[in-house]
Amino acid sequence: MGEALACCPELVLVPGDPVGVAQAWEEIVQALEGIGALVEPARPGLAFFGAAGLGALHGDIRGVLAATRRALGRPIRIGVGPTRFCALACALEARSRRAWVIGARDARRYLSSQPVSVLGFREQTSALVPILQRLGIGTLGDLAALSAEAIADRFGEPGIQARGLALGHDEPLRARQVEDRLSESMELAESSSGQALQRALEALIERLLARPQRRGRTIRALTLYARLVERGTWCERVVLREAISDRRRIRLALSLRLGLLPAPAQTLGLTVEQFGPAGGEQGVLLDGERAARMTRLRDAVVQVRAVAGPHAALRALPVDPCSRVPERRFAFTPWAV
Repeated sequence: MGEALACCPELVLVPGDPVGVAQAWEEIVQALEGIGALVEPARPGLAFFGAAGLGALHGDIRGVLAATRRALGRPIRIGVGPTRFCALACALEARSRRAWVIGARDARRYLSSQPVSVLGFREQTSALVPILQRLGIGTLGDLAALSAEAIADRFGEPGIQARGLALGHDEPLRARQVEDRLSESMELAESSSGQALQRALEALIERLLARPQRRGRTIRALTLYARLVERGTWCERVVLREAISDRRRIRLALSLRLGLLPAPAQTLGLTVEQFGPAGGEQGVLLDGERAARMTRLRDAVVQVRAVAGPHAALRALPVDPCSRVPERRFAFTPWAV
């Protein structure tokens, strides 16, 4: 960076925006699902979906390609092949206005002419690319010509997977499950950090758990994100060890990630990425009288919210007690038993 600024003093450093990238990519994936496709999002900018099942909706492959371009409404490169890896290689050679289509009979011959750098788009085989290039293996055909025993002895499981891809073998499509995405965010006061962030996180968790769209389901994965005071955004995906709905355990798992914030946060948000089954966790063993009392309280809260709306039965949670603005000292969160 110092060398770049020395060569170009008027250079402007633009902070990263992973939250904006994730939101834009989610819109693209949802647009693909809108045409009936089962999508496997590999990473932002790269997605796979099967075209065979869309024939009844859009006709032949030309109709599917036209529907894809209309749904996205932006220049894209599309590759069509019998496997995901072959389609990826085709997409890398395709133009924005013309798709690259390879049939099942020509797939192996086509892959044999592709450079081994295509393996860098797979997480399992990306580390092999510089090693293969140093050994003089420049194409997938050269890799496929080696024996399976030699590949396994030198590179292990990643080498076996790379050779299988070069021969035209690949795993079936792993389409994501379309489910609700619940999200909550909160504007923080005066670049909050430390204890104020912990209280804001607690409020976001309680709001998410109280959303009626959750329908009693447990939570398996969440994304914690923030908009920073010094511009830019930050996000961290958290996968829980088991699907739970215990607010204390969720707060414990997420609070450890707050320490990774690179700068004070202006906005803190929480999004549920994956749900678990309804229930699915053991609560604390209570005596009969206390359990009955807690059940009556839960029923009362449900009835109050049914009459007065989802924002009824709230409690005041101290977020920034030392703030100069009284309205920022407390935040209302759903009251839960």
